[in-house]
Amino acid sequence: MPEFHAEPYIYLPTVTHKSALIAWGAFYFRVTSKGAWKLVDDEELKYVHPPRKDSIGAKSAPYGPARVEVYDRAGAAVVVANTEIANHCWVAGLAPDTEYTYKIFVKNQEWASGERWDWLASEKALVQTGARYDNRFHTHPDPNAPARSLSFAAIGDFGVGVKNDRPDRRQQQVADALRLAVDTEQVRVVLTTGDNIYAGKKLFGIPIGQTGDEDDDWFFTYFQPYRYVINRVPVYPSIGNHDSAESEECDDRAQVEDNFYICERISGEEAAGRASFGPGLFYRVRYGADIEFICLDTSKEGFFKGHRLFEFPKHREFIEASFPPDSSAAMWRIPFAHHPPYSAGPQHHNTKEMAQLLPLFQRSGVKVTFSGHEHNFQHSRADGIDYFVTGAAGKFRDATPDRFDAAHTESWSHQCHFLLARIEGDRMRVRAVGERARDVAVLNDIVRWTPRGGVVSGPVEIRRT
Repeated sequence: MPEFHAEPYIYLPTVTHKSALIAWGAFYFRVTSKGAWKLVDDEELKYVHPPRKDSIGAKSAPYGPARVEVYDRAGAAVVVANTEIANHCWVAGLAPDTEYTYKIFVKNQEWASGERWDWLASEKALVQTGARYDNRFHTHPDPNAPARSLSFAAIGDFGVGVKNDRPDRRQQQVADALRLAVDTEQVRVVLTTGDNIYAGKKLFGIPIGQTGDEDDDWFFTYFQPYRYVINRVPVYPSIGNHDSAESEECDDRAQVEDNFYICERISGEEAAGRASFGPGLFYRVRYGADIEFICLDTSKEGFFKGHRLFEFPKHREFIEASFPPDSSAAMWRIPFAHHPPYSAGPQHHNTKEMAQLLPLFQRSGVKVTFSGHEHNFQHSRADGIDYFVTGAAGKFRDATPDRFDAAHTESWSHQCHFLLARIEGDRMRVRAVGERARDVAVLNDIVRWTPRGGVVSGPVEIRRT
C-alpha cells in the first residue's frame, strides 16, 4: 500500500454582519515509485486511512468531532461552536464591522496549523516555503447602517489550473496578486464572473476528464491557487458556461454548489426573497445599507432550449425585486454575471439576450456591472452605466477585439488580471491589476488601450450620483 500525504485546507464560504460560515477539508497525495507527486483521485480515496469517498465540500463526510473557536483582537474567545456531522460550522453572535481570528480543532487537534505544503509547478511537487494560515475575517457592517467604504475584487474565467508552469496560463501569478491585495487593500469580498473551473483534459477539443465534477478536480483550479485568500475573504460565485452543461458534457453545477456552500448560504435567503435557486443561481449580498451585489445566472441548460436561465419564469420575481425603481441611485446596486451585455470580442461579442435586463438596470440606478466570458479586459460605457469584462484571471486571448463601436468600448487589454474596486461614499475606483512578480510587494496595473490604440492609465472613476 502506498503512503499518503493529507494536506488540510481551510476556507470561509460566507460572512454576514453577525455570523460566519467556516469550513475545512483536505486533499490527498502520494509519491509514485518514480518519485513523482500524484494527487489522489476521488476513486482512490478508498485506499487512504481511514477510507473516504470525498474530501471537501458541504456534503463531505466529517473528519471527526470538530470545534471552531473565534477570538477578538485581544485574543479572547468570544464564540465556540461544535459539530460532529459536517466539515463546516456556523459561528453566530458576532459584532458588525469587526475583525476576528479563528482556529479549527478536529479530534482536539488544531487543523492545518504550522507550516503548510503547497504545490510548486516548477517542482511538480508539494513543497514547504514557509507559508502558514493567517485565519482572520471581518464581519460586514450592519445592514441598517451605511457602509463607510468597501474594497472588493472580481475575478473571471480563472479555473484553468496551476499544475504546470506555462506562459499562457497565469492563474497562480494573478492569484498571488489577489493575495497581496487582501493583505494591503483590505479586500472584504471577492466576486467571480463565472467559469470557475475548466476541463483539465480534452480530446479533439471535447472535455473528457477533470471537468470539475469530482473533488480532486478543484485542487489545482481553486483551493491551491487561492488557498491563503479563501480562509479570510468570502468568495461569491456566478455560473459560467463551463460551470454548466452548456459548454462541457459533464455539468459542474452541483459541484460548484457543494464547494461554494451555496445551499448552506441561501437556504433561508430564498424564503425571504433574497435568492432564487434551482434551476440556476440568483442571490443578493448586502454590505451595509447602501451596497448590494446581485448575482445573475446567464448560463443555458438543455431543458430550457433557446433561452438563458435568467429568462426562466421562476426567477422573474427575484429579478424585478432586485432592480426596483430608484432613479436617485440611493444605493450601489452591483450586478455580476458571466455573459457580458457589451463585449467587443474578439471571440465573444454583445450577449443579445442581456439587452432585456438593461432597462431594469437603468430604472434602479445601476452604475456598474461586472461580467466575464471573453478572455481579456474591457471597459464599456453606455447610457450612464460602466460595464466591465474581466475574463482573464487564468488565461488570455491575445487577438485584438473587433467590434469596439457596438460594444461602446472605452479601453481594453489582453493581459491577465483581476479587478480591484474601492467604494468611498458615492464614488468607486476600479483598477485592473496584473500578475504579481515574485518577491514584489506592489500591485501593478495592466496596460490598457483605447480602440484607437492610445494608452490609458489610472483607475476608472465612477460616480453613483
